Amino acid sequence: MEHLFTLPKGYVVQHTAQPLTMDGNLRESAWQQAPWTSDFVDIEGAAKPLPTYQTRVKMLWNDSTLFIAATLQEPHIWAYQTHHDDIIYKDNDFEVFIDPDDNTHQYFEVEVNALNKIFDLFLPKPYRNHGDALISWDVAGLRSGVSINGTLNQPKDQDKRWTVEMAIPLKAVRMGFPFNAPTEGTLWRINFSRVEWDTRAANGNYVKQQDNSGKDLSEHNWVWSPQGVINMHYPERWGYLQFTRQAKAPAFVLPTAELRRRYLWLVYYRQQAYREKNGRYAASLAELNIAPHVDVAGKSNQLQLSATPEQFTATLAAPGAATLRINDEGLVETLH
Repeated sequence: MEHLFTLPKGYVVQHTAQPLTMDGNLRESAWQQAPWTSDFVDIEGAAKPLPTYQTRVKMLWNDSTLFIAATLQEPHIWAYQTHHDDIIYKDNDFEVFIDPDDNTHQYFEVEVNALNKIFDLFLPKPYRNHGDALISWDVAGLRSGVSINGTLNQPKDQDKRWTVEMAIPLKAVRMGFPFNAPTEGTLWRINFSRVEWDTRAANGNYVKQQDNSGKDLSEHNWVWSPQGVINMHYPERWGYLQFTRQAKAPAFVLPTAELRRRYLWLVYYRQQAYREKNGRYAASLAELNIAPHVDVAGKSNQLQLSATPEQFTATLAAPGAATLRINDEGLVETLH
């Protein structure tokens, strides 16, 4: 279970008033000054080899929009999904995952291929908790562009990279009301994934390599902040996006509340494992081998578990701090 408790990465996104053209060229001075993330790694983390090709992201924001740019090193650039809401990850693609509420529910996914075709969806909760993707949802007002350093769908030559640029309206990644615009220090959860298929040239096209049984080889999944599992739909494992208006962006510092949440996730993961083995949820922390008192940042926190065979709720309380709660569907809430 240790692989689910590495600290996610963080990015402090700077504010800009400069107009940005979504053409994938990143020529504006604001883009030139924005820092790149660290290079993408395997979705499972340090236990796996580093990706073959470099991928990295940078971000900016203004009062209405989150801007995302990504460069994907690629010697063979191809894309065959040609319609909006095609299953874009059948191609090599770039994917964005956003949870503005940091509660692992009501989150958003946007995928794009080298043809700049978009697959966007909303999930009320993760698939593991029986969430069902709402593919009819679209990012209202999304603007995006792709530039290609090379030639698309030409196996005979070698390409260099493709670059994605997108502008996501802040209001578009919010279901319901009210919409609260980011303020100084606002924290969102975000992660990025790159799907990369092993291919070969055949009759002038790219085709996926197959195993001896004729099945396509599994795709590679490269990400910014490692998930620890081959599954992007663990929103609690995504990285942190922190908004600032400061001219010189401060270094990202993980809030203590996020460190406290890790103990709720320990309860959640162990409860799921317990139920899989025993057909019911544990009735006590002792059955899960979890201490009821934990120390976080020098403060004593008390864990409490309330459970039936089919449901559970765990809370974490500490003097002078908000009480945190998680349930059997992985919904995390801050109680005031």
